[in-house]
Amino acid sequence: MTTIMLRALGALLCSLVVTAEVMPQGDFNLQGVAGKWYVIGFATNAQWFVKHRAEMKMGTAMLTPTADGDMDMAYARRNADGSCWRMNHLAKKTNLPGKFIYKSERWNNENDMRVVDVKYDEYALIHTKTKGVSAVLTNLYARGTDLSPDLLQKFRQFSLDTGVRPENIAIFPKNDECPAA
Repeated sequence: MTTIMLRALGALLCSLVVTAEVMPQGDFNLQGVAGKWYVIGFATNAQWFVKHRAEMKMGTAMLTPTADGDMDMAYARRNADGSCWRMNHLAKKTNLPGKFIYKSERWNNENDMRVVDVKYDEYALIHTKTKGVSAVLTNLYARGTDLSPDLLQKFRQFSLDTGVRPENIAIFPKNDECPAA
């Protein structure tokens, strides 16, 4: 009986950690995130990622603030065959600085994205929840292709704390860049 109670309590505590509200960085500056970032890390339990993780490599994200305070996001990654995978989103601002909502045309879903932690000249930790399928996704962006072991560990720990299984946390290998579109 005690074992069953302890397991139930453990499951409850884990569910509370996973569903806790993730807040954006308090002093978020939209202009500070503008420019080119390297997508260094990616973490999600989404089935598509589990299937394709082994073939994924480092890519780039170009973040461009709009006049309305929204953010254009353009992603590119060189594929093994030399072609380029590209995706674009327009993230709409909300009343909470650092929180954006965007619809993925490719996946036909709405996403709640939050810039959780950022040092504008070094890294950004971005957490996204997909509405309707209860998937979470965490990205680690960097201004260069390398980050310190401490920042990589911070990304891993944040991903674990938000419910991503350890085997679904990836630090991508370096990759050739795609030419500008």
